[in-house]
Amino acid sequence: MRRASPDGLWNDGQFLRFWAGEAISQVGAQVTQLALPLTAVLVLHAEASQVGLLNAASYAPFLVVTLLVGVWVDRVRRRPLMIAANVGRGVLVSLVPLLAVAGLLRIEFLYVVALLVGTLTVVFDIAYQSYLPTLVRRDQLVEGNSKLQGTSSLAQIGGPGLAGLLVQVVSAPVALFVNAASYLVSVATLVAVRRPEPAPVRPVRSVPLRRALAEGISLIFRSPVLRACALQSGLYNLCFLSLQTIFVLYATRVLGLGPGAIGLILSVGAFGSLLGSLVARPVKQLVGLGPAIVSALVACCATPVLIPLAPTGGPAGTVLIVVTFALMGAGATMANIHIISLRQAITPEELLGRMNAGYRLVSWGTLPIGGLLGGVLADLVGLRPALYVTGVCFLSAVVVIVRSPVRGLTELPPPPQTSPVGHLAANA
Repeated sequence: MRRASPDGLWNDGQFLRFWAGEAISQVGAQVTQLALPLTAVLVLHAEASQVGLLNAASYAPFLVVTLLVGVWVDRVRRRPLMIAANVGRGVLVSLVPLLAVAGLLRIEFLYVVALLVGTLTVVFDIAYQSYLPTLVRRDQLVEGNSKLQGTSSLAQIGGPGLAGLLVQVVSAPVALFVNAASYLVSVATLVAVRRPEPAPVRPVRSVPLRRALAEGISLIFRSPVLRACALQSGLYNLCFLSLQTIFVLYATRVLGLGPGAIGLILSVGAFGSLLGSLVARPVKQLVGLGPAIVSALVACCATPVLIPLAPTGGPAGTVLIVVTFALMGAGATMANIHIISLRQAITPEELLGRMNAGYRLVSWGTLPIGGLLGGVLADLVGLRPALYVTGVCFLSAVVVIVRSPVRGLTELPPPPQTSPVGHLAANA
């Protein structure tokens, strides 16, 4: 029988060990996300297209293996998966500085590392989200998830800044070695969790993966509301990773910023996200659901064009870029809060899983494409023009929502009475 402290999770040593391991892993993932492309730029002098391919390799597993990993996680114990994933990430990341010291590091190896680390990140993320209900009581799930989500936000705030400072002080490859050590510390904390994990429940019958995915996509594209939300998310993610690919090069080669400054600038977006989470509800109460979504998207999609407009060689340009990333973080978080609630409100409970799977495919599938396009575009037209093009393309996400029924919503629609997809289409 699962035991947990009656006084809350702060007094539950088993959960605290798990939480510490998860927190260290989240910070490590954020460090890798910035230190790996900086290694390519600063050590290997990579071209824009190569940095784009590196970013695409990091995110490709979220498109290719997420659904398969989800099935796997449901069939095995989760804690051993998390431990194995962090051992793998630690070993892979540590190979980069070792090869750099030996003079053997090549961009092709970074591609492989990015792809494999991304795959193990998918395994860890899905496993830890599924492991919590086996670790704590049902009435402690909200408290546990709140702590885990808070840690994720703090990792997004501190991770890029820590990565930038490490690269500034000890070089990009050595920063990855420190990062590898953090994964191993996380392994030690997860190994220290002693609460028995029950064996996975075997389903009586399962829906084939191909059929489940097809049903989710069909549900989305038959509903004007779900279709618009998914398309805007896909367009935003496409543009965002293109922007991130170009910005690392632009900040180092045009603005002359050091790795520490780049990391701190990217961290500002996470601070903006915290602000967006605080004001999302008041804004919706003031103007209504649809206008709140549109205003949030305007905040995060109209501001990226300010980055190439920022003057170089002085603090004014840096301040403008900081404000841009803060507005992007705040707007994106506000939009996500409302859109996730809207998706949940109009989807029958028995179809939520399939809807989320299809939605993830449409919205996250554009991330690796965005990384590739950003690199190719920068090579073709230059860094500053590429930022202008990407900044303008962000507005397509706003247009999709403005031209959809989402714009006219004032409140969340009532829950559907029946589950057929046609009902969603008629009432969206």
